[in-house]
Amino acid sequence: MKRAPGPLLAVDVGERTARTEEIDDVLDSFIGGRGVGTKLAHDRIPSDADPFGPENGVVFATGPMQFSQMSFTGRMSATGLSPLTNGLLSANAGGFLSRHFTGAGYGAVEIAGASDDLIAVHVTDEGATFEPVPELAGATVSEVSAYMEAEHGFGEDRIACVGPAGENRVRFASIMTTEHRAFGRGGLGAVLGAKNVKAVTFAGDADRSVEIPDISADIHREAATRDHPMKKAGTTSVTEYANHVGALPTRYFSELEFEGVEGISGDRVAEKKYRKGTCSSCAFACKLPTKDEESGLETEGPEYETVMSFGSNSGVDDIVSVMKSNDLCDELGMDTISCGDVVAAYLASEDAFGDSELIHETVEKIARREGIGDALAEGIDRCHEELGVENWTAKGMEFPAHDGRTLNGQGLSFATSNRGADHMYAEFYSKEYPLVSKDEAVDPDGLEGKAPMVVEKENRNAVLDSAVVCKFSRDFVDDDRLATLLDAEYDDLLAVGARIVELERAFNNRRGFDREDDAVPYELPGFDEALDEYYEARGWNPDGTVPEGGAETASADD
Repeated sequence: MKRAPGPLLAVDVGERTARTEEIDDVLDSFIGGRGVGTKLAHDRIPSDADPFGPENGVVFATGPMQFSQMSFTGRMSATGLSPLTNGLLSANAGGFLSRHFTGAGYGAVEIAGASDDLIAVHVTDEGATFEPVPELAGATVSEVSAYMEAEHGFGEDRIACVGPAGENRVRFASIMTTEHRAFGRGGLGAVLGAKNVKAVTFAGDADRSVEIPDISADIHREAATRDHPMKKAGTTSVTEYANHVGALPTRYFSELEFEGVEGISGDRVAEKKYRKGTCSSCAFACKLPTKDEESGLETEGPEYETVMSFGSNSGVDDIVSVMKSNDLCDELGMDTISCGDVVAAYLASEDAFGDSELIHETVEKIARREGIGDALAEGIDRCHEELGVENWTAKGMEFPAHDGRTLNGQGLSFATSNRGADHMYAEFYSKEYPLVSKDEAVDPDGLEGKAPMVVEKENRNAVLDSAVVCKFSRDFVDDDRLATLLDAEYDDLLAVGARIVELERAFNNRRGFDREDDAVPYELPGFDEALDEYYEARGWNPDGTVPEGGAETASADD
């Protein structure tokens, strides 16, 4: 089985130390990326750790496919204990950082401890150095990039950093890279902020390689030549269809269709797109550099989830307003889904849907924890009672689009996801719209027979996150191709994915998570029976916990 090469670089920012540790056994068993990050976090972070404490860590990792030039491989993973969900979580970002990470030569880099002063950590193939950066206190993401360029000649593609939101421990703060790409969900930016780490940079010329099968060239060529709606409008190509089938959350989840959808549709985004945008080595080019000539606003995006959170869910039908919300979140370093939903909750409490000026003011206040922003920075799960609104979260994480009240299998997967309400954990919506072939599609109504499908989707996606391969490769990397790329039997890969999911679950169980947390704030037909079937398929206890010795056995068999 293919796997990422290199040792772990364990960085303690409090002690100002960096040491290498061999992790070949972990890499052999967990491939790279999310798998390796999950195994290391499971073993190295105490189960009673404070997400904002020095004992928490952020593990950055890539996979074997980052040593190829294949499309869909310009991504990497970050894993740690989430201050939003209070559970173990991996976030995934695109852009260009992953190639610089591989140049540094490590299989994984762990940032642990806590610094007394604001610092930048510079990781190279010779180790790590620590730079005090008091002048970057409160700096936006673009200001960090400008500083690193001026002081070190580093481009934005070498940098992972936090904005003011991370420094202020906003629970859904992102780690940003390439300025507009985010390790978004779950608040790992706040973890770095709590450590007083403003930025981590990667550089080097380490002589490591992974032999990649020739099929990667076929995939790359097909990505370059095949027509696809996402090449025009990214993920927003699904906006009007989701609205049509009643899966577009509107006005803080009180409705499922938005009468103003045309104003925030994929066509409106495509009209603002002024050039192609991509991630490292990817010919699919689905990213969205956008510009509004009238206002001069220039950004990247918004993608579909942001169109939902700051558009329909906030009662906004103006794509330029959504672009500005998106840009503010990127500059200040916040997840656009959680931030937009939190803002929508505030608008609901104020009966102020559609007030773009209030929206943008509130985003700024959240990042700086000013006024009402201090409460909103805690996330909906912690502030909904103060606002007097329903708690639209799962495991403390705000919901994306692809509403489970219409796409019932996606609703089940929101409940079972160890990350919380994350649409990409199982990505089951793709089977229910459907966005896949007829033989893979399922009826969105009901849950009968879907639990084993959710299990397989979760396992497969854990493998993709470990390889690391973008999930938008679904029309190009089928099961056989994935097995060929990783030089393994497909069933063996699914077994690796199952161990990753089980390690996450076992860690979260030790923090108190059980069946009661596998829930969504609405009723689904046959939900309890489907949850039983899901646990049975995974070999877990009926209360949603891993049997004693289960995850430990999985680790021992690595």
